[in-house]
Amino acid sequence: MFPNQFAYHRPTSVEEAVGLLQADPEAKILAGGHSLMPAMKLRLAAPSALVDLNRIDGLRGVSVNGGVRIGAMTTYRQLIDSAELRQRLPVVGEAAENVGDQQVQSRGTLGGSLAHADPASDFTAVMLALGGEVTAVGTGGQRTISADDLFVDLLTTSLQPDEVITEISIAALSGTIGAAYEKHRHPASGYAVVGVAAMLTLGADGTCQSARIAVTGATSKATRATAAEQALIGQLLEAETIGRAAAAVPQGLELNGDLYASEAYRSHLLTVYGRRVIQRAVERVRG
Repeated sequence: MFPNQFAYHRPTSVEEAVGLLQADPEAKILAGGHSLMPAMKLRLAAPSALVDLNRIDGLRGVSVNGGVRIGAMTTYRQLIDSAELRQRLPVVGEAAENVGDQQVQSRGTLGGSLAHADPASDFTAVMLALGGEVTAVGTGGQRTISADDLFVDLLTTSLQPDEVITEISIAALSGTIGAAYEKHRHPASGYAVVGVAAMLTLGADGTCQSARIAVTGATSKATRATAAEQALIGQLLEAETIGRAAAAVPQGLELNGDLYASEAYRSHLLTVYGRRVIQRAVERVRG
């Protein structure tokens, strides 16, 4: 099937892109295109125009200076290849390796993924676990949105129609940090049937000082597993504690069910993958 007719714009600045979006409320941003273009070909999406961000300078690249800053148009391949990220925050590159295949990794972008907010996206959970933020620019100016506030519902974010994500940032992390991400990959699509991301901070006394655990694929949007977080905070990170926290990952979540994975199976997978990522994060904390 062919898409509906649409106009095509290639702005060379964020301001020009914002102006195009303001002028045409039915226009859509084109970043990597791996989600939007298939939807258009199936006529599940019919934008009046595409605003292609690929010619805008300054929206790509990784900077590590205390915290981490990633341009919104940075591809998964660039995240995988970043030596700075591998040294400072290896979970980001590892998550990028979990996305799709080599073709998707070479074209897909981090900002596009977060703006699309697919309920089975890998990076929605990773950014939630890392406490990431996005910088968005629109006609109302520039603002910062935390990952906790970005994902609203299925394919829905708190971005305004005329806003463009320009940057993703992760604040400098103090203390001894460990983070990990794993997923159960759907055999047909490669998306997460469930995915779990965890970031833990270890105190000098060996107890867990902070924990952020997020899930994807299991609910209508990427969601924090707060029951599991509370099961870890203030506790020694021993096998019994990790087991209790893993069992708590699905607690309080409204789980999806489908022909491939029922709600009960997703709940089981969340416990299994929760244990794996918490254990991996603990191992990284302890070096």
